[in-house]
Amino acid sequence: MGLLSGLGKLGLGGLDGMKLYEDPDLEAEAGINNAEEAVPEEPQIKEEDFLLKRSCKCPACDRDFKTLAVKANKAKLVGTDRDLRPLYDFIEPLKYDVTMCPYCGCAALSRNWGSLTDNQRKNVKKEIAQNFRPVDPDKEVYTYDEAINRYQMTLANAIVKQAKNSEKAYICLKAGWLLRSKWMSLDQSDPNYHVEVAETMSLEREFLENALEGLVSARATENPPICGMDDMTVDYLIAALSVRFEKYDQAAKIIARLLSSKAINSRMKEKTLDLKDEILKARSKPGQPVEDTITPQ
Repeated sequence: MGLLSGLGKLGLGGLDGMKLYEDPDLEAEAGINNAEEAVPEEPQIKEEDFLLKRSCKCPACDRDFKTLAVKANKAKLVGTDRDLRPLYDFIEPLKYDVTMCPYCGCAALSRNWGSLTDNQRKNVKKEIAQNFRPVDPDKEVYTYDEAINRYQMTLANAIVKQAKNSEKAYICLKAGWLLRSKWMSLDQSDPNYHVEVAETMSLEREFLENALEGLVSARATENPPICGMDDMTVDYLIAALSVRFEKYDQAAKIIARLLSSKAINSRMKEKTLDLKDEILKARSKPGQPVEDTITPQ
């Protein structure tokens, strides 16, 4: 006999044996599964979400165009490399820090975009625009290679315009940073991965070596701020690049000056002490004491 066995005479004998109560564990599990199914997928973060199209007018050819730029306060800074390369989540803003006319090739870092002197305009038209092949202005994002080309165009314009050493150095610095971002983002499963990494790192080194040369020259001949940076920041940057390229004597003098400054903040002091430690390790020899020549006076 069962709870529903009497229904057979009513033609519902097939219901005999039905469970009165559901298994609570199965019911809970079903509820969890249903809840999981009901949760909507998180929207995928895309590079385009951080960008806008900014209207510009070319100071060389007077044509209007739009360029991609990062929305204000959209990108989140999460840290910096030792040489102050900024690190962001989800996007590399360096790709969008150049403004370039797609019609004549006039280009500059966005912070320097604007008017040209008569001679500069003449030189840009003669040396750049005359041979420039127009590019598609309607882009949703810039690839790393497109962005690097834009920096190269910016450097060519700066040379033609006879820009200050600081401007040319800053272009080289940012191009070097961008190249580092590129090789760090390369797909390791690509058959050409190691070749492309080596080529990109080599070009990064070339740009940063030229950045160092230009910053040293600018520090000696130009008044602050240099590239929007105060003296202490420029000095630290020169020291960091000098350490990278094993110019230890040059770096040591700057580090001593920085550490003796009462104006140095705790973060920069910590970074500077790290540079000092690296120099001391590099100068040390097995079995011999390390001579500390970087103690502030």
